[in-house]
Amino acid sequence: MAVIETSNLTRRFGNLTAVDKLTMLVEPGDIFGLLGPNGAGKTTVIKMLTTLLRPTSGSALVAGFSITRHPAQVRKSIGYVPQMLSADGSLTGYENLWVFARLYDVPRAEREERAHRALAFMGLEDAADKLVRTYSGGMIRRLEIAQSILHQPTVLFLDEPTIGLDPLARKVVWEHIMQLQERYGTTILMTTHLMEEADQLCHTVAIMHRGKIVANGPPDELKAAIGGRRTTLEDVFVHYTGDVLQDMGESYRETSRTRRTARRLG
Repeated sequence: MAVIETSNLTRRFGNLTAVDKLTMLVEPGDIFGLLGPNGAGKTTVIKMLTTLLRPTSGSALVAGFSITRHPAQVRKSIGYVPQMLSADGSLTGYENLWVFARLYDVPRAEREERAHRALAFMGLEDAADKLVRTYSGGMIRRLEIAQSILHQPTVLFLDEPTIGLDPLARKVVWEHIMQLQERYGTTILMTTHLMEEADQLCHTVAIMHRGKIVANGPPDELKAAIGGRRTTLEDVFVHYTGDVLQDMGESYRETSRTRRTARRLG
């Protein structure tokens, strides 16, 4: 049974159709990449699947629950790391996790142990008592992922998980995402503009263009379908969208600014 299932999922903003009759399946334990140029509708899809935005029409099930009829059960079953900065720079890493443990209704007796376990899993134990405004961009992103897994969600949504990170920090985040899936079997749906990231991490990718999915499948199959041995996932992206992706480059303040800009761009 699919962990995420959408049927003709649609979202309109006035005369603009941001997501157009989206139908897709995400299997248990999959790392599923949603790719597309700015304005393709990726973030709108995530907002609907996380119950932050109601669809105009169509339906979707997440962890077996309808996003419109059972939104509370959906929210209990998921973790979500948005593009917008979600860590509080005036708190320590541990204090941020404590706040999120309360928000997720983690039993009081378990909060400390879960917070320390999440910090250890994301390689942040040594920084637990430091203010988050002193963290690097990569450390902030790992903290945000730690926040999102405190309640042991069935599905984790990551919206541009390595936006603004340098290549070294990016690869550290990649390693933790793969460990999360391998160790706990967490199903992950992520958006990214980085073809290397999608190729490295994702078992399945779907390419969106103008609100529709125009290609869907394992990266190697998509590459084989349009070219020879040297075909890249970026070649596939350009083939289906006619667009070229650009890589983006930090401290707490820089990370916040980069995320705000990326969010405005969609």
